[in-house]
Amino acid sequence: MASTYFEPTGPRVLAHRGLAVDAPENTLLAFAKAIAVGAAYLETDVHASHDGIAVVSHDPSLERVAGRKVAVGQLTMHELGRIDLGHGQGFSSLEATLDAFPDARFNIDVKEEAAVEPTIAAIARTRSANRVLLTSFSERRRQRLAQLAPGAVTSVGGSAVLRFRSAAFLRSPGSATRALHGGLALQIPERSGPVRLATRPLIDLAHRVGAEVHVWTVNDPADMNRLLDLGVDGLVTDRADLAMQVIAARS
Repeated sequence: MASTYFEPTGPRVLAHRGLAVDAPENTLLAFAKAIAVGAAYLETDVHASHDGIAVVSHDPSLERVAGRKVAVGQLTMHELGRIDLGHGQGFSSLEATLDAFPDARFNIDVKEEAAVEPTIAAIARTRSANRVLLTSFSERRRQRLAQLAPGAVTSVGGSAVLRFRSAAFLRSPGSATRALHGGLALQIPERSGPVRLATRPLIDLAHRVGAEVHVWTVNDPADMNRLLDLGVDGLVTDRADLAMQVIAARS
């Protein structure tokens, strides 16, 4: 089944860990709140549970979100589901999350090697490949995900982003295409230290070779407008509510 991830054309609002203003991040409630304000794209992260299930979680441990010094991978999915994250929410499996929002598109950051095969299994069981984008900071892992889920689109990892930036500096479409290695998106911060990544030449070259540029994490409406004026295709944001207002005003 061909991917429909980039249909229709943007700009896209990608709700970063859902809309966690009045909900714990990366929970079914946070995702429901993002959907309620009109966001069609849900950004999330996965680790692997002790019993080999893809778990929706940004951090490798429970310390920040639940105050427990234990790793996600030390607990089973059943145990994780019973952890109180607030507002009646616990950890959710990726499969349950994909099932809960069958019309949403998901941006899934696979945080560790152990989560690769569980992620692919969850996508296969829910038949969701055509509505997911897979990514990882590790370009090697991203390429493996692309091979295991050929129906999904991918966003390139960190090393490929740097190669693409060099291609933009050299104005070399051939080098840019090689850097993408089949990826169809670059998801980048506006800056990495003193280096500006989201530049007009990079965005223009991405469009020339058929890729989108999504910038994270953009929470201020003035920054959203400025980046959209620059030509970015997507905003990864903690404030999907504000971003949807920006998009509506611009249209």
